[in-house]
Amino acid sequence: MIRSAVEAADSESGGRVPVSVKFRLGIDDEHLTYIDAGRIAEAEGAAAVALHARTALDHYGPPARREAIAELKDVVVSIPVLGNGDIATADDALSMMRDTGCDGVVIGRGCLGRPWLFAELEAALCGRPPPFPPSLGEVADVIRRHVALLVESSGDVVRLAPFRKHLAWYLKGYPVGSELRKAAARVGTVDDVEAVLSRLDRDAPAPEGAAGFNRSHTDPLRRVALPDGWLDDPYELPALGSPLAVHSGG
Repeated sequence: MIRSAVEAADSESGGRVPVSVKFRLGIDDEHLTYIDAGRIAEAEGAAAVALHARTALDHYGPPARREAIAELKDVVVSIPVLGNGDIATADDALSMMRDTGCDGVVIGRGCLGRPWLFAELEAALCGRPPPFPPSLGEVADVIRRHVALLVESSGDVVRLAPFRKHLAWYLKGYPVGSELRKAAARVGTVDDVEAVLSRLDRDAPAPEGAAGFNRSHTDPLRRVALPDGWLDDPYELPALGSPLAVHSGG
């Protein structure tokens, strides 16, 4: 599968599109596959590999296992190894690179409602002081830009119900009040979003420890759904049935 993706990217783009591969430790602690996955990706021409240092069973419950990223880095030597899991601040990224020797990091839940995290990372990696956390007014400006981009990509008519979760992440921890949070949870149009933003205290500072607030997935161990017979024989590919029956675990 990796070889096919690399060959297709090379042939269709003149070799200008790198293919990276992200994977977890494995299905569970009895089926750890990340070392094999890394070796295969390296051998088949991947430009980089990224390890989310949890099993599929772990979901997002236990802390990411940094020692596994270090182990993968020792094995995969010709392409970059990127670490993923529990990176909410620039310091988290720097400490992961220091502790594991990985070449970089992949950001997931840590940037939800906090796109300025990437500016903080850039500053940290370049040895500059981090930018000052945004005030609530600055967050409101980012939200307006986010909505404008949604409208631009979707046309004049856009349903913003799916945006509600992003709005909640943006406002997480700020002194907004329960009434406005309820209104944010009901937005469906651009005007609805603007009605919420217009009532915010633009001077309210970023809350202390905002980066550590949980966003999105916080689930503990979750059962892994596999096709019938998937683990019976590692060399026999069972019938998968409908592709809709199997989905990724991030």
